[in-house]
Amino acid sequence: MRLVRAELVKIRTTNAWWLFTLTAVVLAALTFLLNLVNTNYLLDHTDALTEGLGPEQQQAILAQLKPDVIAANLGTSGQFFGLLIVLVMGVMVATTEFFHQTVTTTFMTTPHRSTVIGAKLVASALLGALIWLVTSALTIPATLIYLASRHLDAGLGDASVLRAYGLNLLAYVLWAIFGVGFGVLLRSQIAATVTAIILYLAGYIGALIIFSVLENWLGWEWIQKLQVIVPSLASQLMVTNAELPGSPPQWLGAVVLIAYAAVSGVVGTLIVRTRDVS
Repeated sequence: MRLVRAELVKIRTTNAWWLFTLTAVVLAALTFLLNLVNTNYLLDHTDALTEGLGPEQQQAILAQLKPDVIAANLGTSGQFFGLLIVLVMGVMVATTEFFHQTVTTTFMTTPHRSTVIGAKLVASALLGALIWLVTSALTIPATLIYLASRHLDAGLGDASVLRAYGLNLLAYVLWAIFGVGFGVLLRSQIAATVTAIILYLAGYIGALIIFSVLENWLGWEWIQKLQVIVPSLASQLMVTNAELPGSPPQWLGAVVLIAYAAVSGVVGTLIVRTRDVS
């Protein structure tokens, strides 16, 4: 606990943590408004949007209008950018001491390097949970107010909604851990940050394009379900209602993301234990 507190003090004494948190809140608010407008449009124009569509397409649209799906979607608004922010913060927690060349002093004070990296992982996970809490404190109450205004019943008493919110918290924690592992792997703060952002965004957009092209080319509808192997899409699946047509189970996204976080954390720790840092 002493090392974890020390890592939290290091984070708190910089301006980065509250700037990132503020950015996450602003982006969550903007995303919530966009999702709100889209949901409102779907609810008000359901008949027009489903007219002339096949049964499967109608089912896909109607499934998005279930109260529990709306509650999960609106309440987790901002996840895409929020996870990117905690990823970058995790990278910074891991690389700041390498950047300022204070890591040698840290390892001399605490010779067990695994313990130091473990403290950074815990501190980053707590920071990820904090950002989830701050953004959720904005989106969840706003979601409940909107549902009440539309006379929709789903709320915090619905198990599927609570599951989506809980898995969203897990996603924030895991991406923060993933960021630390990634930062320890590269050590260079600039290189690790830029690479992490590129991989996150390119992985998300690229996977959507590639799997869509493969589905159209091969004609295999099931191939879209393989998107879950991409970390950014796996975390999105975690907050998606499992009853949506063609959607893999939420737990699968959680398993994939836990695996990525565990591998990055373990590999990063092993590298620090063997690599010269002087």
